[in-house]
Amino acid sequence: MILSNNHQKLITSLSQKKYRQKHQLFIAEGVKVVRELLESSFELEIIFSTESEFSSLDCFIQVSDQELKKISSLKTPNKVLALFKIPLQKKVNSSGLIVVLDTINDPGNLGTIIRLCDWFGVEQLVCSQDTVDCYNSKVVQATMGSLARVSISYLNLSEYLQTVSIPIFIADMDGVNIHKSKLPASAILVMGNEANGVSDRLKQLISNKISIPRYGNSNQVESLNVATATAILLNEFRR
Repeated sequence: MILSNNHQKLITSLSQKKYRQKHQLFIAEGVKVVRELLESSFELEIIFSTESEFSSLDCFIQVSDQELKKISSLKTPNKVLALFKIPLQKKVNSSGLIVVLDTINDPGNLGTIIRLCDWFGVEQLVCSQDTVDCYNSKVVQATMGSLARVSISYLNLSEYLQTVSIPIFIADMDGVNIHKSKLPASAILVMGNEANGVSDRLKQLISNKISIPRYGNSNQVESLNVATATAILLNEFRR
């Protein structure tokens, strides 16, 4: 097989969410990311590479450096680009530590949070329906393969949070100091939008609000990046 115009058109179309949903495919690039996904339950559709490492795969297509550059979204393509099938969304098992994201817009933030979930052993991530798509190529790239180990669901958060029986905590600037809070092993941590935090509709449902204390004297730093805040809070839950 060779790289065809149809392949190029398909890959270009997958930069848009509507076409990812239509074809039920997403793009993964780079040797590390692709290897991690190949070793997971994700199903490979087709793989393009300048290297013979992946040539044993039935759907392998050898490409030149120039051809890979044409289909890659990276400034410096890293030897391989693969298309994987988007799996069916799994039912959320509301036990253990779960992270919930309310309207996260930045692909880099979502990708980093997925990596953090993987690092801290959080197996389930629940996103609002207007959070950036986890199969956006920038998100996939930022996860560095952690997408393979974290189950991600997109739900109506108001409905979902009213069905759970474990404690729910919201990250909020006006919350209780996290260092003075008693944190259970099974809980839900809700992180909010980069600009506006957790929405009012969710705040009305949840009474447990926690915050990260600021030790610096400058009032110019209004808040932490949501991924940075998630890292600090997850560390406290696991500590």
